[in-house]
Amino acid sequence: MENQENLQLIMGLIINGGNAKSDAMEAIHAAKVSDFELADQKLKDSDKGLVEAHHSQTSMLTAEASGEKAELSLLLIHGQDHLMNAITFRDMASEVVDVYKKMAGVAID
Repeated sequence: MENQENLQLIMGLIINGGNAKSDAMEAIHAAKVSDFELADQKLKDSDKGLVEAHHSQTSMLTAEASGEKAELSLLLIHGQDHLMNAITFRDMASEVVDVYKKMAGVAID
């Protein structure tokens, strides 16, 4: 895999993972003020960011499985860390939003 292409994929992990985490945090803040419509939208936005980050990750995994070794770098590790933290944070945000909904007497999906 070309170095520039690899860098773009890594940046996809970092940017989309970061956006997904930020959207999940915004969902919690919205739920905290009982704006559950916005909270649900922000969780959906977070999911979209995770899908985009997964596309980058899948491209790198596919290339490596095809024999194109990825250069292990601190930037790649940072990108993977962003993605894993975003996934964990998104899962927790969903639970927190549900708790706020329950406290407000709103039906949980």
